[in-house]
Amino acid sequence: MAKRMNGTAGRNWPDGGDGISTGPAPTVLATNPNADLYGASRMFLESVEGMLALGWRVVVSIPQPDGPLLDEIAERGGELRPAPSPVLRKRYLNGPGLVRLLGVALRALPAEIRILREVRPDVIYVNTIIQPLWLVLGRCLGIPVVCHVHEGEASTPRLVRKALSIPLLLARRLILNSRFSLSVLTDAMPRAAARAVVIVNGVSGPPRVGPPRTTLEAPVRLLYIGRLSARKGAGDAIEAIRLLRTRGVDAQLDIVGAVFPGMEAVEEDLRRQVADARLDARVRFCGFAPTVWPYLAACDILLVPSRTDESFGNTAVEAILAARPVVATRITGLAEATTGFDASILVGPSAPDEIADAVQRVVTHWSEFRERAMADAPRASLRHAPAAYRSAVAHVVRSIVIGVNSSARRP
Repeated sequence: MAKRMNGTAGRNWPDGGDGISTGPAPTVLATNPNADLYGASRMFLESVEGMLALGWRVVVSIPQPDGPLLDEIAERGGELRPAPSPVLRKRYLNGPGLVRLLGVALRALPAEIRILREVRPDVIYVNTIIQPLWLVLGRCLGIPVVCHVHEGEASTPRLVRKALSIPLLLARRLILNSRFSLSVLTDAMPRAAARAVVIVNGVSGPPRVGPPRTTLEAPVRLLYIGRLSARKGAGDAIEAIRLLRTRGVDAQLDIVGAVFPGMEAVEEDLRRQVADARLDARVRFCGFAPTVWPYLAACDILLVPSRTDESFGNTAVEAILAARPVVATRITGLAEATTGFDASILVGPSAPDEIADAVQRVVTHWSEFRERAMADAPRASLRHAPAAYRSAVAHVVRSIVIGVNSSARRP
């Protein structure tokens, strides 16, 4: 049997307000696969902030030595311990790729074991399913693991989904960001349902909600926010601009986001698409932005044109919080994120003509959509309150530590 490494410090553990008996403050090792500030990483930051607010010691390990996420964590008081770690990517899902992945894992193993022995965490909080080595080490060293699942791709072959889900059986508890993510997981791995809980993403709103423009004067300002990849559909947003202009609608598009390192060809293709359509004066590449609120404040309509499954839709929620109409594709988590909000329109994936139709509908009925958007914002702030999210995640982690400590005290 694995020997558990007890890392509980001697500090008092503040009461979480849930009636659970408290004790020494726990130490949490929190891991994330990258140092950017897109969807799942933003939720990781919220989770870390929630645990730090309770007076816990939170040590964060991320493969990259620098990045905007690390800056935010350090500012909040988290301890940074970068370490190499194998991260599952699609390029590894073949024979040669699996061999390379094994090599990365073997090289990362000593560093991760060293961190665990030095930090001596009470629990490991693993963000996303693409960091399997932390789950394996947690089980081998007797450290309970909570894995936060942000993935939900029903279109991925079931065998692949099952293979990716197997390490989750090593986790003590699973947190999922949507009901859709839970359905995808349990379809591939029914045994995981008993240890899973859904906590919808907590999304912070803008410092101030500025109302949409009273009158839409040309050009109509469209916005895309997100990583630049084929699956996110930025190319469909560009094509929608071209279609709108052929219909006599003067529209412009700001693209806020960047490619994943090594995928620079995606941005080159998008820029080529803009040039071929002679849209250089109407499409602007803004790069990555650590805060999206200035762009949302300046836009009229947000486009979320994802082509394949999304486990949730943080970007759509951010636009709703900013009181802006949303045109999003009718897929999985995006539909779940926009349900109940009246200024959102869903269209088919990979259908720029439907995006253009939806934009024209919003423009034609602007006063109505403007009022709807302003009414949606306060409802979204209640549904996705970051404080409630942080508390819910911390409660799950707290319950694991209490369970372990209670078991250790039994005769």
